[in-house]
Amino acid sequence: MELILWRHAEAEDGSADISDAKRRLTPRGEKQARHMAQWLRSHLPSAAKRTRVLVSPSIRTQQTAHALQLPFEIEPRVGAGSTPLDILAACNWPDDERAVIVVGHQPTLGEIAALVMIGTAAQWSVKKGGVWWFYKRSREEGEQVILRAVMNPDFL
Repeated sequence: MELILWRHAEAEDGSADISDAKRRLTPRGEKQARHMAQWLRSHLPSAAKRTRVLVSPSIRTQQTAHALQLPFEIEPRVGAGSTPLDILAACNWPDDERAVIVVGHQPTLGEIAALVMIGTAAQWSVKKGGVWWFYKRSREEGEQVILRAVMNPDFL
């Protein structure tokens, strides 16, 4: 299974007038999302139709995912305040046959990255607009999790 964690791109600051869920991407965030989406599309498995995209209900995550130009599912279990186990269950990790992209939030995405790599949640940082891409495979020696890529929008 391919698990791709994509943190939403840069969003406007929250205020008394704007709830956290309604924060929108900044112009810089829109650019980050476009560039990362282009990079993702060029690296996704050839059967992109088999890629499942799960997105937090927040506006900024939906805007980030929209740049990918693939259908996506708004999944409450991926929202702000979700636990790493909530999100992994929503992804059907590690058993889904498809690649799964999760567009979500910190600190949970960093905790998931640690959990799948070292077996325990830790406070790892995923940069705004950044992607961590994992692959789980079975070998004779057992199952292995491979970190395929870590990409930040500043490098694109």
